[in-house]
Amino acid sequence: MTGTSGDPGAGPSPGPAPPASSPPGSSPPRSSPPRSGPTASGPTASGPTGSGPTGSGPTGSGPTGSGPTGSGPTGSGADQPDRSGGFWLVRHGETEWSRDRRHTGRTDLPLTPHGEAQARALPPLLGRLRPALVLVSPRQRARRTAELAGLVPCVVDEDVAEWDYGGYEGLTTAEIRRHRPGWTIWSGDPPGGETAAHVGARADRVLARVRAALPSGDVVVVAHGHFGRVLAARWLGLEPAGGRLFALEAAAPCLLDTEHDVPVVHRWSLPNPADTA
Repeated sequence: MTGTSGDPGAGPSPGPAPPASSPPGSSPPRSSPPRSGPTASGPTASGPTGSGPTGSGPTGSGPTGSGPTGSGPTGSGADQPDRSGGFWLVRHGETEWSRDRRHTGRTDLPLTPHGEAQARALPPLLGRLRPALVLVSPRQRARRTAELAGLVPCVVDEDVAEWDYGGYEGLTTAEIRRHRPGWTIWSGDPPGGETAAHVGARADRVLARVRAALPSGDVVVVAHGHFGRVLAARWLGLEPAGGRLFALEAAAPCLLDTEHDVPVVHRWSLPNPADTA
């Protein structure tokens, strides 16, 4: 959602980048010719971002320093590396709480009309997929996003659910900071909720399923803001709190990949056309 995933806001929290840990694994070798790539132009998405209730961050670029390329709705794909399958991460479309930057974990909210428009606008960004596996969070906001984007059939996976915010569910970061100055979710200690380590363990299990399916084709994970950022951090071999470095917009797809057997981010938070209409 947008708000963080929880979807509250999006900007990366200040602080040094976490030390790298051994990547959970590497993706399989790639041999098939490159596929069409996502669109290369267009303003950045508007609305709350996908990282935390507060803050904002740049979109459309990844840690590797390159943004989307191509010319048409699907791009030329000439700069995409060969791969057995692509690993796409998609955050669900907008909900009322994500729009208002409220932490949304277990609360099962529907998409707003704009969120549904965002989901319908996803196919051109994803290019010509040949999914071997689509994993979706059990929350209706993620399942509806997958349905409207044509990402079916899909497998509902509890490990793809958003961070459990415990007693901070439904609150904004500003409200929480009235009692805990300087708090962010990346400390991983919401009362009665999940720790960062627990969310990271779920992300590792999801990545194991992703890597097992990539030799057969593309894999798409339709998830949430905070969990999606943890998933990217673990793909790169960072600690779960490394997710604070990745702002993630609602319904803004990301392409995770490897380069010379090293996990990289190839596309990040591509602007959704519904946000610029």
